[in-house]
Amino acid sequence: MRYYIIAGEASGDLHGSNLMKGIYAEDPQAKIRFWGGDLMHEIFSRCQEDNEGGLVKHYKEGAIIGFVEVLVKARQLLGNVSFCKKDIEQWQPDVVILIDYPGFNFKIAEFAHKKGFKVFYYIAPKVWASREGRIKKLKAYVDKLFIVFPFEMPYFDSKGISYIYKGNPLVDAVDGSKAMLETRQDFLQRNNLEDKPVIAMLAGSRKGEISTMMPVLKEFAHKMHNLPQYSDYQFLIAGAPARSMEDYAKFLDSGDSFIKVLFGQTQAIIRHAEAAVVNSGTASLETVLFNTPQVVGYIGNPLTFLIAKRIVKIKYISLGNLIIDRLAFKEFIQDDCNPDALVAEVRELLENQAYRQKMLDDYAQIRSALGGSGASSAVAKAMLEELASGK
Repeated sequence: MRYYIIAGEASGDLHGSNLMKGIYAEDPQAKIRFWGGDLMHEIFSRCQEDNEGGLVKHYKEGAIIGFVEVLVKARQLLGNVSFCKKDIEQWQPDVVILIDYPGFNFKIAEFAHKKGFKVFYYIAPKVWASREGRIKKLKAYVDKLFIVFPFEMPYFDSKGISYIYKGNPLVDAVDGSKAMLETRQDFLQRNNLEDKPVIAMLAGSRKGEISTMMPVLKEFAHKMHNLPQYSDYQFLIAGAPARSMEDYAKFLDSGDSFIKVLFGQTQAIIRHAEAAVVNSGTASLETVLFNTPQVVGYIGNPLTFLIAKRIVKIKYISLGNLIIDRLAFKEFIQDDCNPDALVAEVRELLENQAYRQKMLDDYAQIRSALGGSGASSAVAKAMLEELASGK
């Protein structure tokens, strides 16, 4: 069969690549055309013998977050939507699979549905958090919804939306990762790092996130490093896959030798860190699954934040906290996300063993709630069964 998959950011690329593995395993003759990133392209190159399909656009060309940012880049977004519509019509897939990325994907869902294409939505748009009006679009334009969080089940039940839940694909992505298998010594040696404790710093994957978080993270690292007990720590920034050193270097000074940027190694950095300062998003849930104590920090565009405060209905911004419906790890947002607050919290994580252990106990509950392994394969199989049933 022919599949058209759209993933618009780094997390979608990760989940899209695992979904593609499952599709190729269930349908060895699959032809897949996709919007995504390097991970999805790697699976395509490895699993599909011919070149029919392949990568249409890399997510780094269009990843946008926030209400104001979308307005600024509206022309680019609409241009991509128009191009995508034409490409789908030319490709004539058996199914269009949309992965998260609702601002773009809802436009494609409406188009594809009206053109008679089957539409699957994988990783539900967070309508339970904001913009609940999109429920009508899910009902109208999506043939089957595939959700990945247990707390979404009662929500979609209450809205009368049919869904399939097979667990969370991030469990497989973490447990089967190279980072989980690599020893700390091998990690340090491979990156020419000294044998010193590591603090992980994740500024996000988009330029806007990086530009707001990097000044805070730099000052945080300096304040920590100036404390005698942390003077021998190294602070590793996880460079986002679609970004370059220029995006980070302009925030660092030549004397910041204890701060290093490593690209393509987010999971390894988290895995081998004593603690992590993490921008909200998928990375915070990865940090849970790697069992690394964390604090979440997020600074958004001020106007975007004011708008979000009015329409976002959730208590927490981090998926891990949402899953168990309590604060397993602290979240510092906007003005509260400052170097002094981060230093105080990271010190608590490193110096208070009971506090650290309580967080790890909560991590175990979060992991348990996500279900076991095999989610991506199970979802791929369920998708093929839906297609075969003709529903």
